[in-house]
Amino acid sequence: MILSLQGCMAVGKTTAVRYIQEHAPYIHISYEINTDVIEEIKRRNLDKNRYEDYLEIQKLWLRKEVVRYEKAIRHPCSIMDFGAEEIEFYTLNYPKSIGADWEVENALKEELAEVRKCMPDRILFLDASDEVLRSHKQNDATRSRNFFEHHLTHMMPLKRAWFREKDNVDWLMVDDLSREEVGRKVKEWCDTMIQKENHI
Repeated sequence: MILSLQGCMAVGKTTAVRYIQEHAPYIHISYEINTDVIEEIKRRNLDKNRYEDYLEIQKLWLRKEVVRYEKAIRHPCSIMDFGAEEIEFYTLNYPKSIGADWEVENALKEELAEVRKCMPDRILFLDASDEVLRSHKQNDATRSRNFFEHHLTHMMPLKRAWFREKDNVDWLMVDDLSREEVGRKVKEWCDTMIQKENHI
């Protein structure tokens, strides 16, 4: 079974995954490790705000997600800090967020078809108010998150609407929750999904 955590940057996904790692060792963690793709983008001097370059960049991300899924599916239960649903959403919606009317669906038809075979069984969307998200971002000195404001202002309205259309998404508002409480609630959600899968 593949589970995925969704939400905005700085909402607490990584914190929740670390809690799972510590308190639920029976769940395999699949982290989103992007160094190799980022280095390849830099090596090829690709610019995501140019159409042709954007397609090349997304091919790299889409292929990487298929490989990641193939590793995660080997375990009885894996939870992903962003799964294949994220790269599908981003691939189709980033151009809209910068006001570009690019043809992406057909241009990346094969790659999107492959990644759509890798979707999680269930998604937990961690959500919070813009004020809380900005506060989290300011209080986390470990990550630069240069893309944060664009993501919050232009991507998040598209993302919330996108995931509200899906029938395998649960929602957790984290505004009034401590880091510990977020971790505990995510673990409870995972345990419930596992129990359902095993008909307990």
